[in-house]
Amino acid sequence: MEKTLRWLCWVMGIVCVLIGIAHIVLGPAAVPDTGALTATDDNQNRFFGAIFAGYGLAWVWAVRQSPIRGDAIRWLAAIMFVGGLSRFISVAVHGWPHGFVIVLTVLELVLPPVYFWLVRGAGSRAESAMAAA
Repeated sequence: MEKTLRWLCWVMGIVCVLIGIAHIVLGPAAVPDTGALTATDDNQNRFFGAIFAGYGLAWVWAVRQSPIRGDAIRWLAAIMFVGGLSRFISVAVHGWPHGFVIVLTVLELVLPPVYFWLVRGAGSRAESAMAAA
């Protein structure tokens, strides 16, 4: 379980950093079906790109700890889950987004429980190993 957790954390961190950089460089053009936007929309999108890149770096930091910091992974996964839930507010206000964004929403709601489960499994194995020593 720990290998799977490590691999998923690395992938999550790297992907989030790359997405964040894409938003910084491309602005709203990094998002499909954005339509006409204002300078404020562009500004906000690039700012949140930097925040998202930092979120990815937090995943990288967490996975580089030995052992992996379960509390950090839980917090990062919870933030992702809240992000997925927040997309439903947008659906209620503006309707359904582009299909790609719906896929992202599903990932943001499905992956956090997987991370919680993997952290729990990796943590209990680490505790067993410590108790045996």
